Amino acid sequence: MSTLTLSRKADRVRLSPLLRLLILTQLAFNIGFFAVLPFLAEHLGTAVGMAGWAVGFVLGLRTFSQQGLFVVGGALADRYGIRPVVLVGCALRIAGFAWLGHAEQVWAVVGAVLLIGFAAALFSPAVESEVARQAVVWEETGGGSRTRVLALFTVAGQAGAFVGPLIGALLLSVDFRTVCLAGAGIFVLVLAGHAWLLPQHIPGRTRVPIRGGLGPLLRNRRFLALCCAYGAYLLAYNQLYLALPAEVERAAGSQAPLAWLFALSSLLVVTLQLPVTRWVGERLTLRRSMAAGLTTIAAGFAVVAAALPGGWTGTPALVPAAGFVALLTLGQMLVAPAARAWVPDLAEDGRLGLYTGALSSVSGLIVLVGSAASGSLLDSGLPPAVPWLLLAAVPAAAIALLPRKA
Repeated sequence: MSTLTLSRKADRVRLSPLLRLLILTQLAFNIGFFAVLPFLAEHLGTAVGMAGWAVGFVLGLRTFSQQGLFVVGGALADRYGIRPVVLVGCALRIAGFAWLGHAEQVWAVVGAVLLIGFAAALFSPAVESEVARQAVVWEETGGGSRTRVLALFTVAGQAGAFVGPLIGALLLSVDFRTVCLAGAGIFVLVLAGHAWLLPQHIPGRTRVPIRGGLGPLLRNRRFLALCCAYGAYLLAYNQLYLALPAEVERAAGSQAPLAWLFALSSLLVVTLQLPVTRWVGERLTLRRSMAAGLTTIAAGFAVVAAALPGGWTGTPALVPAAGFVALLTLGQMLVAPAARAWVPDLAEDGRLGLYTGALSSVSGLIVLVGSAASGSLLDSGLPPAVPWLLLAAVPAAAIALLPRKA
């Protein structure tokens, strides 16, 4: 039996029941969510009859009601504990999916989408902050590097994002309402499981008032610097949905290869995240891991930029795109667990939920503004390689923003 297998088994044995529950929670969350989300835009455009701009607006509202309000969910988790926040969030997600499945008017769709997003703004920062806190405990008690726990959390989420669309596509042969009700059913199971298994009080987690936390956070320059660097990473990662489709369309004449490239990304995370994190954890600090990841992401953009002057089309032209996806995904493996592992070192005592939520909210705002700018850049009429070189400069420049101590 290989050392790798033994190490993985040891990790599973050492993880506390609470950590196992929270990691499985992330898997279930993403299965339920991604069973519905990939098919929402098509449903809004065809079944509901919304114009393209309106579809984009609704999807933007969902993102805002989720990422933008993570800081609210995190603060509530600090005040009331994670159990009530997670349970309420799951209940709202069930109601949102059921509503969306029956919504036929624009106002109903908007209400359902806002409810779905706000639900995640409640339960996600609560779960993520507790996973980060438990990972620190796991590290301090000799379990190993905290980034390994957070890498496993990432793998669980990616596995859910891979399985969810497969379930949704299968159920879509019935209708979109069935897809939504299946997503709601998954969250019913999550709600029941957490009502039964999630402790009323978690040892070591104190409850603090909501007031008084935001001021010190806004004065915490090291944390805000981490948020900005993480936001640059997310902006670069979101080019999977903006720059990559445009390049695939240019190269192949259709969007068909996109599904294979997304599958490549998911497969790389599921198979390589833990080995990469284990190797990095033995050699690099959190700052160096993030710097290496941002450099790798910049290299992915540079690969496409270097190939574009050749004007290739067809299958050979998809090779640089595949290289971009591989390097971007490898960069994600280095950046995401390290950033989450860093937050507990920068957060005030008792405010980990607030800081975890703020990391998502601030970086989400950066992505919102940056995506509009990058979309304009891609449509600017500049030589094709130039936008990709400028996008490569974003993660490269973000290295300078990383806090110095870690």
